[in-house]
Amino acid sequence: MQQIDVNSDEFQAELEKTWKFVEKVNKQFGFVQNPDSEINDGVAMGLARNKLIYGKRYCPCFMVIGETPEERKAADNRICPCKPALEKEIPEQGYCHCGIFCTPEYAQKHAKEDAAEEAAHLHSRGLSKEEAQLLLEKDQLDGDELEALIEARDLGMVKFELIDVREQMEFQMGHIKGTDELWPTSQFYDWFEKIQNKKDDYMILYCHTGSRSYQVQHIMKAQGFKHIGNLMHGIVSYNGEIVR
Repeated sequence: MQQIDVNSDEFQAELEKTWKFVEKVNKQFGFVQNPDSEINDGVAMGLARNKLIYGKRYCPCFMVIGETPEERKAADNRICPCKPALEKEIPEQGYCHCGIFCTPEYAQKHAKEDAAEEAAHLHSRGLSKEEAQLLLEKDQLDGDELEALIEARDLGMVKFELIDVREQMEFQMGHIKGTDELWPTSQFYDWFEKIQNKKDDYMILYCHTGSRSYQVQHIMKAQGFKHIGNLMHGIVSYNGEIVR
């Protein structure tokens, strides 16, 4: 395999051509760059590398199959901008597999999500109502994000139920302040039948390390519950107030 020196004049010249290629694709299809510049830089460097090695801008997120140009053509390797991205990924999810090409709507939403997460993690300021709602839509939350959401809920910005799925003994030893219900995993089928009218409600589940709540989350989603979040690493990762 040919080794590429990223500091060489040859590579830098190809990288400059790649950025012009990216700009051309954006203009042609109405795309924009990912708000995360590290994603863009990494993909652009991968495209430039593949162009130097293979003579085509093969997608850097997939292995290039084939030793010869004929074999690579027969293998139908992705060439940027690839057909799956144009026909399925970007129209359906707002970004291509590598992430460098996005719709303006996705890029705007992603930038707002980043701002909300930064505010939650740095505690630099309170969340806005829009940022709180964006965090509430996440499947997996960390401790800082949950703490910020509880504060936002106390201020009337969002509505959700915080559910502990551990056992009664664990709950009594210590639970997150603001917990609304205890639904023990061992009694899942008992309480699950009683909440069938809550399929449109927002809920966040937690347990000790995040494994039980993750399993319950997936079962509930499979049964039609639309807005179920999970505290990824459980109460052990939560630095907010604990009631003991």
